[in-house]
Amino acid sequence: MKKSARPILFVLILVGGFYWYTTHGATQPSRWLSRPDRLELTEAAAPAPFDSEEQANIEVYKRAIPSVVNITSTSLAFDFFYGAVPQEGQGSGFIIDAAGDILTNYHVIENARQVEVTLHDRKKYKATIIGTDPSHDLAVIRVTARGLQPATLGDSKGLQVGQKVYAIGNPFGLGGTLTHGIISSIRPVRGRESFIDEAIQTDAAINPGNSGGPLLNSRGDVIGINTMILSSVGQSSGVGFAIPINAAKAVLNDLVTVGRVKRPSLGVRTVPIGPELAQELGLPVDYGVMIVQILPGSAADKAGLRGGSERRYLGNVPIMVGGDVIVAIDRQDVVDQTDLSHIMNNHRAGDAVTVTVYRGKTKMDVKVTLAEAPGQT
Repeated sequence: MKKSARPILFVLILVGGFYWYTTHGATQPSRWLSRPDRLELTEAAAPAPFDSEEQANIEVYKRAIPSVVNITSTSLAFDFFYGAVPQEGQGSGFIIDAAGDILTNYHVIENARQVEVTLHDRKKYKATIIGTDPSHDLAVIRVTARGLQPATLGDSKGLQVGQKVYAIGNPFGLGGTLTHGIISSIRPVRGRESFIDEAIQTDAAINPGNSGGPLLNSRGDVIGINTMILSSVGQSSGVGFAIPINAAKAVLNDLVTVGRVKRPSLGVRTVPIGPELAQELGLPVDYGVMIVQILPGSAADKAGLRGGSERRYLGNVPIMVGGDVIVAIDRQDVVDQTDLSHIMNNHRAGDAVTVTVYRGKTKMDVKVTLAEAPGQT
């Protein structure tokens, strides 16, 4: 062979070898690599036992989950091109009695034309709206079904920051989800159209779809109703709020029996008393609320409470002074108007209360039967 042909032959051999390797060798590694007879894995000898915290979580979930339901509400929304179109919303709720009554948030079923409930066993039922309380974001709906397991309602009085809590609901439509955390704070919170006097703030993850579901203590008792989150993106940021269950228990009978809450009213207009105003007016106390006006025919009017009789100015604002100063109701101190509102929220129309007032320098108790607030009937 001529020397001039040898480089060409060498190049052809290299090209042929590369072609064979890329089309046969590289795509079929089994020709180069041996396979074992079987895969060897390192496995635990036995399932690991749950630690005490895991076991507690499991027990809370097992106890509560049969009572938790998914709620789908259908309403009509207006579309510019198509007119009225159905729109679905998702939320949660929990069974409160064997008759099929379910407690949830008002905003879950607001404006709903149809409400459907899915129980833990996946069975679906049409639900009827029984009662609503928009000002406290509460509602009761009812299904007709057998074998229902009501939740155990606890006591939200005396809750402590740092106490462990659990939230169960259907975030983003994912049914039966459990999250846990602690109580971060107890504070008043104002929602879009509601006000929660002593809202339970928690870092337990609460997301859209959790609304209306139960907030539980470590025994699995319901201590709150998950209602809203504080977030700029509409998802959990570790700041969620629940309505205390005692606030709901106080109105449940009204919601079930009359379909609304018979909110009480004293029928007074008041101004808060502080040290400066007390000194200026020569009052015997530097706290409480002073009645500036009694509404004619109101509970306070019928009980003989007195409003202001002398015109004075607070800055540029004219007020009537000289009225009774309310300092307590049923032995609960009334320091300002927030206390007065809180006490009223724990009563219903028709309740008899003892109002402690200062009339001039004289301290006295006045029996008052609370009337229903105007606009509630």
